[in-house]
Amino acid sequence: MKLNIKSVLFFGIMIAMMGSSCKKDNISLENNLPEIPVTVPNKAGTWIAPTVSTSFGAGGAIKIDLEIPASSGRTIKEITRVAANTSVASVQGTTGLYNTAPIPGGGTSVTFNTTLTEYFAKAGGTAFTAATAGTATSFLAKSFYFMITLDNGQVIIPTQVRVYVDK
Repeated sequence: MKLNIKSVLFFGIMIAMMGSSCKKDNISLENNLPEIPVTVPNKAGTWIAPTVSTSFGAGGAIKIDLEIPASSGRTIKEITRVAANTSVASVQGTTGLYNTAPIPGGGTSVTFNTTLTEYFAKAGGTAFTAATAGTATSFLAKSFYFMITLDNGQVIIPTQVRVYVDK
């Protein structure tokens, strides 16, 4: 019995020493949001990320408006890079970009335009066919990622924008 009490006491002290010697990391569960927020005023909804919509009936035009608050005191110089991918890292690189030419901004907003035809040519994947165009509704497999440069040279990479395709 004495051996059991000593063992329990020994293990209790060891656990107390290990617990007191641990250093806790300051881990934040907050999103890493930019100092100046970027919104998508023409979003149709938010499913994981801001989502715009297009339809086959409208010809498959994709329009994404990006905007910063006027109260920020900054203006958008350009969309420097555009990527259609599954990871934000894709817009941070210089290869495999969806659009390599800067898109000039105007004040606190800028618009990115593309089409479903261009998306499937540049981003790959299986294009919707005429047979499924009348019945298919789906999200595009890859999201759009943007690198925005402000008038002061500050670079912002906002959250991705998804595209919902309606029949």
